[in-house]
Amino acid sequence: MKSITIKGSERESVGKVSTKALRNAGMVPCVVYGGTEPAVHFAAEEKAFKNLVYTPNVHTVVIELANGKSINAVLQDIQFHPVTDGILHIDFFQLHDDKEITLEVPVKVTGNSKGVMAGGVLNLNLRKLKVKALPANLPDFVEVNISELDMGNKLYVTDVPVNNYKLLHPDNTVVCQVRISRAAMKAAQEAAKAAKTATKKK
Repeated sequence: MKSITIKGSERESVGKVSTKALRNAGMVPCVVYGGTEPAVHFAAEEKAFKNLVYTPNVHTVVIELANGKSINAVLQDIQFHPVTDGILHIDFFQLHDDKEITLEVPVKVTGNSKGVMAGGVLNLNLRKLKVKALPANLPDFVEVNISELDMGNKLYVTDVPVNNYKLLHPDNTVVCQVRISRAAMKAAQEAAKAAKTATKKK
């Protein structure tokens, strides 16, 4: 999984006054949980989070602090201002090489479905899948091949190949399916009606 570097400075004061001053200066107050030490509070420029927050992709983060400390983490929670949509606060969770982490990653559809080529409509039921893996094995996306899906077929989570990670969904979870389109359904109904009429005439 790709990493993004965020440069920040540890915060000595975490009170409301200093937090407001930070936001007024275009900075975002952040905290990192999950370490062996107490939570680390830091602040970074709001623009530093552009490639992390405003993207459908999932990234791990390297937080480089001014005191030389470096922390590998993943975004856990984010709060936006209800009116301006500015970032108010971000929570990160520290990654450890030997500890598995659970994360939602995007689904990437590949292949050409027989059913879609025959006039069906592909429905992507889940745009993200929850995976569990060691940080080094976290995928950028979960690839789903729809080549074998015919009209009316469903692709279950058990049909998805995994590589060094687990999918945390019940076996009957439908990832995507090919539904018969209204036009195809109407054509099939008209064809059936025509065949019935032709049979009666005989």
